[in-house]
Amino acid sequence: MAVRTPDPDPDGRPDDEPAEYGPAWLSDIELEQIRHRMPIVYVEAVPVRLDGLGRIIDVGLLLRATPLGEMRRTIVSGRVLYGETLREALFRHLEKDLGPMAFPQLPASPVPFTVAEYFPLPSESPYFDARQHAISLAYVVPVTGTTEPRQDALELTWLTPAEAASEAVCTELEGGRGALVRAALASVGALP
Repeated sequence: MAVRTPDPDPDGRPDDEPAEYGPAWLSDIELEQIRHRMPIVYVEAVPVRLDGLGRIIDVGLLLRATPLGEMRRTIVSGRVLYGETLREALFRHLEKDLGPMAFPQLPASPVPFTVAEYFPLPSESPYFDARQHAISLAYVVPVTGTTEPRQDALELTWLTPAEAASEAVCTELEGGRGALVRAALASVGALP
């Protein structure tokens, strides 16, 4: 007896693969398998607003719901896709999380202010991600336009550098990202 399988999409992608990402996209199952075998590369961005002298006046933190229904603060973050440059990945995630009118000012050099290593188990690193071992290149990115959180971000809150670096706010940030926000502010001399 022959088994009828569905005809493939005309473009050859599975139904769950977004057309704009092409073959670089991983299904949920593929991603889960890979996360247990090797580190995944991410980019993270701390969005900021600057005054006329280039000093940070506001730091943008996202509010998201976790899979367990908890509300947590975080920063812009996401995977670097196969064949994608760091600049392209940064821009894509900033636009995805902050909206198309945010107008991020990407750095002239793709050198991060730090490299954060997230581990699935508690370790010497302040960064933790129960799903995976991840390597994240972290950037401070000025934003000049209007922000409108999208995707799974519920809101974007603009805080002063002192508020963003406070113990109360840093403990709200998931996965040790409070330490990352403090390191971001320290890297540009914005800590009070």
